[in-house]
Amino acid sequence: MVSSLLLKAHLTISRVLYASILFFQRMNPSRTFGASVTFEPGARTTWHTHPLGQALIVTAGIGWIQQWGSQIQEIRPGDVVRILPRVKHWHGATATTAMTHIAIQEALNGSPGNWMEQVSDEQYEGRS
Repeated sequence: MVSSLLLKAHLTISRVLYASILFFQRMNPSRTFGASVTFEPGARTTWHTHPLGQALIVTAGIGWIQQWGSQIQEIRPGDVVRILPRVKHWHGATATTAMTHIAIQEALNGSPGNWMEQVSDEQYEGRS
């Protein structure tokens, strides 16, 4: 099953300028599902965690990812980023360049993730 979740983007993306999500629904008994997500410049997720971790495969543009307590890292097409279970993080486009990635995660007890507070401008700009 494939569906577009633009509405969900408005609930989970900080400073939404535009985010397009193509969602690949999991099929029982699998716990795995994914999405192709495009972030316009300046758009990013909120801080969040995944109970079983997440993999990001960057397919276009330039983006940023930050794990709680670490520096922002640049991500580019071809990069594969593995976020360990329960690690608080955010990801999105840079301030000037859009970015698309495929996100793959598993659900635990029906939940693929825990969405938290928004990423402040200071955090996004690497000033905190």
